[in-house]
Amino acid sequence: MKDGPDIAQIAALIGDPARANMLTALMSGKALTAGELAREAGISPQTASSHLKKLLDGGLLRVKGQGRHKYYGLSGEDVAHTLENLMGLAAGHGHLRTRTGPNDLEMREARVCYNHLAGSRGVQLFTSMRTRGFLDVSDDLVSLTETGARFCTDFGIDLDDLNKSRAPLCRPCLDWSERETHLAGKLGRAMLSRMEELGWLSRKPGSRIIQFSRSGSAKFSEQFGT
Repeated sequence: MKDGPDIAQIAALIGDPARANMLTALMSGKALTAGELAREAGISPQTASSHLKKLLDGGLLRVKGQGRHKYYGLSGEDVAHTLENLMGLAAGHGHLRTRTGPNDLEMREARVCYNHLAGSRGVQLFTSMRTRGFLDVSDDLVSLTETGARFCTDFGIDLDDLNKSRAPLCRPCLDWSERETHLAGKLGRAMLSRMEELGWLSRKPGSRIIQFSRSGSAKFSEQFGT
């Protein structure tokens, strides 16, 4: 037996179709009940409970109680980052869901990837910030430049508050639909939150889809046009 992390256990947890559907549903960043996750996976509540226990024991989920209900969410951004990369790998090899429609186009344009903006809009934001010298990208590492820090402050983001946490400020995330990089990490989360505060966009209920208002779309293109 070789030493080191056992990726087989994590792969087995994610590889089950029902558990994969549950994990994907939680990529919106919203916590869901066992019943809601059972419906997402198309399984009975009893079977869902068994799957959820395995995911909790495997460290992929966290659970919080509120009143009579328990709410499940991904255990952290590293799990979401791994899932997004796996989605990109699957898409790149032609393993796509067969059901397509308007929602599919909306998902590809703008969606929540756990807590940051993904899709073509997310890639546009990352590309714009990199091209304008706000982000320094080297060897899959992303850092905020001094010019970028001034831009973020002017945009209404409190960098001092973000830096109180040890989590990465900037993190590259491979977008599964665009096959290019979008911005994750604390800054990615803050950028999405700020655009919500400004009224540029809103989250479609019961979905990972992000919808831009007409004025918000124009302001986003003005600010992050490439």
